Formats: sequence, structure tokens, C-alpha cells
Amino acid sequence: MKKVNIISGWSNPGGSTIHHINLTNMLNEGKYDCTFYGPHEWHLSQCKSDNINELLGQDPALAADVTISHFCQLRDKPKGKHILSIHETNLFPLKQLDLSQWDLIHYVSNKQRAWHNVNHPYVVIPGRTNKFKWEDPQNKVAGVVGSIDSHKQTHTSIKRAFDAGYKKVKLFGEITELEYFNREIQGQLHTGKVEMMNHIDDRELMYGQVSAVFSSSKRECLPTIQGECLYAGIPFFGLESNLAKESDYEFDDSVILKKWESCF
Repeated sequence: MKKVNIISGWSNPGGSTIHHINLTNMLNEGKYDCTFYGPHEWHLSQCKSDNINELLGQDPALAADVTISHFCQLRDKPKGKHILSIHETNLFPLKQLDLSQWDLIHYVSNKQRAWHNVNHPYVVIPGRTNKFKWEDPQNKVAGVVGSIDSHKQTHTSIKRAFDAGYKKVKLFGEITELEYFNREIQGQLHTGKVEMMNHIDDRELMYGQVSAVFSSSKRECLPTIQGECLYAGIPFFGLESNLAKESDYEFDDSVILKKWESCF
């Protein structure tokens, strides 16, 4: 049985964390021995996982056949195959990095690969989409899903939802930029038309409260939320800057697993 370690510099709620949780579970279901290491606690109860501190001072490969690293640079090149899984653009610019420690770069979309535009072996594999059932509550409530910060432009999504005729907006996500929240969002909570819901893991519970989802992020590689909405049939309103093509998503888990196996 091949051992696979996923090592990330971010394991709080977010698209990349959801991707790595799903990939860990998929690989373990596929008879691999996979562990997801991260610095936060949110991922620990959702897959075979551990805190990244368990790796400090040790061989980063931990005798793994394959090491998949994300949003970090390891001290030494692992002994096995080393794959960089990248879910960012300007937050992790590849042109500024020495790519020699990675044997392969994993992108989540061709749009993201083109943005980085580096000459290095690569593969494009979308993430596994969370699958759930949705019924339209027909309540004229819009949802905004994701971290609340200036990059996600939560305030723009709120305005777009009201302009489109929705009567209330629910925000599902954590505040990751307090100054932005205080400046753009807090004052709207007093109207009763904007409601903070915090992060909700249960997809049916979250999406079941809204009739549509709005996203106004400045840039996305392959939006997890868009994929979930496409699968469930939820109206999704993004911007040209963050929309992905429907063909970029893959809803057949067996196809995704085979693509990853070809990398190993």
C-alpha cells in the first residue's frame, strides 16, 4: 500500500482545505494510506489527519511514497515523489519560487495554470465535489459563502443580491479581515436584512436556507462553491473574474482518482 502525505500551510475552512480533506478520504477509500497534516484544527475530525507540528524536526517525507505539499515550502526535498498542489494565484506566485524541489505541479484549472505560466511538469485535476440534495425554499433569501474579507468582496455580493430582488442575505463564513468587516459589513447587520451565519459544515443545512448564491471574489482558480451549486442545481451568480467553465469540473470521483493515480 502506497503511503501519501498531504502537508498544507492552511487547514482552516476554505476551498483548498475542503479539497485536501476530500482527496485524503478519496485516496484512503482507494486503498492508499493517506494523512493530511495542517496547522489548524478544523480538518482534524474530517479525515485521517494530524497537526503539522508532528512533522517539525522530522524527515518531511516520513517514509512516504508521495508527498503532496500546499501553501508551504518544505525544508528538504522529500525522498519520494513531491507534488505541489496549488490552489492560489497571487498568494503563491510560482515565478518567484525555486520549483526544483517539486517533481510535478498540480493545478485545479487551466485558467489557473495559464495565470502562473511557468515551465514545469504539471497536471490539471479538479477537486472532488461535495454531493448533497437541495430544494429551493423559495424564500427570496440569497447566500454568500466563504471568508469575509476584501478579496472575496462580500459587500459587493450583498449589493448584487439586493439589486437582483432578494429580500435578505445570509453570510456563511468566518471573518478573516476584521478592518474590512467593520468598514463594509457590520453596519448592515443592524438592518435585519443581512445575517451572520458563521461557517456551517453541513451542506444541505446551509444551502437549504437560500434560493441562490452570489460570489464577487476578485479572483478564483476553481470555485468550490460554484461546483457545489452546479451539482445541486442552485442558482449561482458570480463575476467574470471568478467564474469557471462547467467543463472544468468533474463530478465522477473515479475519474479524479485515476488522474491522481497517474501522478503517483
